[in-house]
Formats: sequence, C-alpha cells, structure tokens
Amino acid sequence: MNKVIASPYPYELPSRESGTRVALVIIDMQRDFIEPGGFGAALGNHVESLQKIVPIVGRLLRTFRELGLPIIHTREGHRPDLSDCPPAKKSRGDSLLRIGDRGPMGRILVLGEPGNDFVKELLPQPGELVVDKPGKGAFYATNLHERLQSLSISHLIFTGVTTEVCVQTSMREANDRGYECLLVEDGTESYFPEFKQATLRMIQSQGGIVGWVTTANRLTDSLRQAYG
Repeated sequence: MNKVIASPYPYELPSRESGTRVALVIIDMQRDFIEPGGFGAALGNHVESLQKIVPIVGRLLRTFRELGLPIIHTREGHRPDLSDCPPAKKSRGDSLLRIGDRGPMGRILVLGEPGNDFVKELLPQPGELVVDKPGKGAFYATNLHERLQSLSISHLIFTGVTTEVCVQTSMREANDRGYECLLVEDGTESYFPEFKQATLRMIQSQGGIVGWVTTANRLTDSLRQAYG
C-alpha cells in the first residue's frame, strides 16, 4: 500500500486491489462563510483568513478529478421555512443577521440562496456528490454514509471550513463509522488560528485517535504515485 507522510505516523492509501477507495471531502466552502456579507462576516469574523485556502483546495480538487477519484462537497443550509433549523441554533449569538434573515447575498444559510452556494473556484462538477446538511457534521440527518458505502469508500481526505467546527465534527463522525480519516493541514482554516492549531493537535493525539494530519503537497505526491 502507498503511504502519505503524515502525523502521528504515515497514512496508508487503499491499493487498487483492495476493492476500497479514497475520496476527497470538501467541507462547506460556501460564500456565506468565505465572502464578505455572508454569515461568517455577520458573526463579526474576518473572512479573509478563510479565503487563503481556496487555491490549495482547488489544487487538490483538480488532482482528484485528474485521477478519477471520488469527491464529496458538503454545504450547510436549511429549508426556506427553517423547519430543519433548531430554534437554539437560529437564536444563538448577538449578530445583527441570523439564519434565515436577508443579507447582501440573500437569506443567510438557506438552501438555494446565492450566499449558500459554493465559491466559484470550487463549484462541483457533474458526478460529484453534493451533501446538504442542516447540522455541523456531514453525517447528521444526511445519507452520506450510505452513499459512501455504495461507492466502496473506506478512506476520507478532509478539507474545508471551519477546522474546529464543521470539519472536526464531520471527521469525528466519520471516524466513529470506521473510515480512515486524513486532514489536510493547509487545506483547512478557522477564523481563529489558535482554534485550528488546537484541533490539529487533538485529531492526531493518542496515536491518531481521530485520524492523521498531512499537507497538500505530500498528499498530492502520494496520490499520483498510487493512482497516476
């Protein structure tokens, strides 16, 4: 099996003969979180810190497409009537705009609104899975697990935002379901640098209790050796 240089120790990619596959998971690279005028900015965050990973995730996305490997895009959002949004989620915080309110890019975190779409550099292509999720984790109230199983996916490569919230939650959910999880350190970001660093340490602690951590370049090199 081909290995990726990673921490706390090398991450093994599934071989072609194993019958299982590795997939890229891009968590919530949405305009609402990354562009001015969205939900992230409404909460008082500096969205510029998230924008810097867009080119890196884009390079990984192109690599997976070139190699014909599965890709999953997740998108946090709610039905227009907010029936799938718990009242506590909507009311929490003290920002001027809340979930469902109309902002510069339409209603915030509502499916189908312009701000809820993916940033233009990372738009899905036909055949790539798009998972709309009402919660922080990609497996909560979705059929993601069943879809991954139908594709014989055993290994998941995580990127996206934010590191300590939706990315970590999804990674922990995947770990509990038996997936081998690898987080791309420079392909994920937080509004708070210290939160990202703490999450990276937590994931790989105790011998990889949640998974592994690597860089985009190391991952790309190993993917091309294994599947190119």
